[in-house]
Order: sequence, then structure tokens, then C-alpha cells
Amino acid sequence: MSEMQWAIGLMSGTSLDGVDAALIRTDGKALAERGAWLTIPYEDDFRDMLQLAVQQSGDIPGIAQELTILHAQAVKALLKQAGMSAQDVRVIGFHGQTIDHRPDEGLTWQIGNPSLLASMCGIDVVFDFRSKDLAEGGQGAPLVPLYHAALAKTLPKPLAILNIGGIANVTWVDDDKNVPWILAFDTGPGNALINDMVLRRTGEPYDKGGVLAQSGKPDQTALDGYLYDTYFASPPPKSLDRYDFGLEPVMHMETADAVATLTTFTVEAVVKALAYFPQEPRQWLVAGGGRHNTALMDMLKARLGNVALVEDVGWEGDALEAQAFAYLAMRSLQKLPLSLPSITGVRHPVTGGAFYPA
Repeated sequence: MSEMQWAIGLMSGTSLDGVDAALIRTDGKALAERGAWLTIPYEDDFRDMLQLAVQQSGDIPGIAQELTILHAQAVKALLKQAGMSAQDVRVIGFHGQTIDHRPDEGLTWQIGNPSLLASMCGIDVVFDFRSKDLAEGGQGAPLVPLYHAALAKTLPKPLAILNIGGIANVTWVDDDKNVPWILAFDTGPGNALINDMVLRRTGEPYDKGGVLAQSGKPDQTALDGYLYDTYFASPPPKSLDRYDFGLEPVMHMETADAVATLTTFTVEAVVKALAYFPQEPRQWLVAGGGRHNTALMDMLKARLGNVALVEDVGWEGDALEAQAFAYLAMRSLQKLPLSLPSITGVRHPVTGGAFYPA
């Protein structure tokens, strides 16, 4: 039987807002403990450079190293916060920053320097979680659902866990003779389009509290155009790149109306996901930065019914994805699957990750 050990997970998501770092104790199957976590926001200049790299689908000289150094700083700050040392931690799960994700072309690209991270932190690192899945016919995303299922072990099911980051993804979990049955896919844009519009028009990084969305009126024509996209008629498994949808349909609108339209788009894309669930969930639990948007949450409750925050069941909403990569890193060490056919469309359950010793 494998041993319960501490692992650190690191996540820099499609919202490009900073590094999340989290500690969990696990054997790659069960969860023994969820420990300290933190977020280190990116400085504006670095965020701008990172966004440029994503938009251009290309690396910018030095950015991978700078990103890695920021992740190492997050690890050291987390260990200090937890009163732990590098020797207390078995592995770091380092996701890196997604620069390009085109699964239909067999392409996914996460920048970062795992050797440098292992050297700076003195802890073994697992990196490159998505390539093996793509090589075996999968979408390479989403990868968090196996952790969702582990977290949800004792909760009433069927259950839907909705993560609203830059892209929104859902995990539908049920129990079949005590074996988790999982379906997962990207529902559509999450915060990315909303944030991009708010930043462009106001200079603020996001619609704080959903105030702009609440003061505007959604444009039905633009909304219908977005929702007519073939992505929503395609059955899962499926995943999106951050720039698969753009702002062109709302650029002619007043800011509040544009933001209201984009917020409604995020919600209606989630509603469309219901068509692919084997059974309607008893409850929706919402994670990710989007859960702080009051307008978004109010719309979800109006359209879906039983919607709660992950905090309502005792989870750490801002740490979930980082925790997931700690969990996946430990699974990688144990050669356990990181993805399943019902999650990414991979031909068979596959492990993954590349190991970099300290």
C-alpha cells in the first residue's frame, strides 16, 4: 500500500492572474489532508507579457524562466506559511502556463522550466501533464476531474462541480456500486471574455462583484451568435483554447451591455452542458474566480436551481486547481491514470507527467 505524503500543486490558469500554490497529503488515491495554500498575483507588466505570449501562441524570450522563478517563490512562501521544509514534501506538480491548446491538431503547450524549479526548491517535480493524453487520442483537458471525484467521495450524487476560470469546465460525478462515474468537459468561456472586455474599456482586470453585468442588458442577437457555434452542439469530451471565442460580436455595445452579454454567454453555455449529463445533478458546486461574480452566480442560480459555492461543503475554492495538480503529481509517481475516456476522450486510461529530480 502506498504511503500518504505531502505534495505541492502549482497552477497558473487561463485568467493569467497569478500563481496558486497548495499543499495536500495523499497517496494518489485517497486524500488524507488538505493543507496550506496561497495565491501570488502577477505584476501588471508580467501579466501583459504573459498575455502577449498566449495571444501570439509563442514563447517570449525569458518568460518561461521568469514564470518558473515566480512559481519557486510561491513554493517557498507556501512552505514558510505551513511551517514546513522541502524535506517534508515528496513532489511538486507544476502545470506551467498554457500558451496554446489545439487538441484537434494534437497540440498543447505549457511553458515553464521544471528542472530549474526542482533545483530552486530542492523538491522533485512532475511537469507536462497533458502530452501523453493527447498522444493517446485525448483532448488533454480537463485534468482536474479525478481530484473533484476524490473530494466528492462522501457527498450526495449525482453532483456537478463547475469551475469558472478563464475557461469554464464541469465535472459530473455519480456513484455506481461505490465506483465513481465521471464525465467532464469545457462548457465554454468562463471569465476570459468578460475580463478582456472590462480591461479594454475600463483598465480594471475584471468586473468586480459583477457590477457592470448587473447594470447592463444582454444583447440577444450577439448571444444567439455566440451560442450558435458548433462547439455547443458537439458531444463531449471536448475542450477549448482561451481564444476560441472573441469580443467582436460585442465591440459595438456600451460597456455594461457588452459585459452583461458576455456574462450571460458564460451562463447559457453552462446550461447547454446539461444536455450531455446522464442525469440532472442534485446540486451544482461552483469553484474558480467566477464564483466571486455576484451577477454570474445569480444567473446560474436562476437557470440551474440548486447552486452553491464549494466553500459551502468545506472546500477551498481558490486552491482547488493547485490541489488537483499536487494530487495528479502523486498519481503520476504511482503510475496511476491522470485521465479517462469519459473525461478527455483518451482511448484508454493513461498516466502521464514527466519527472524531474531535485
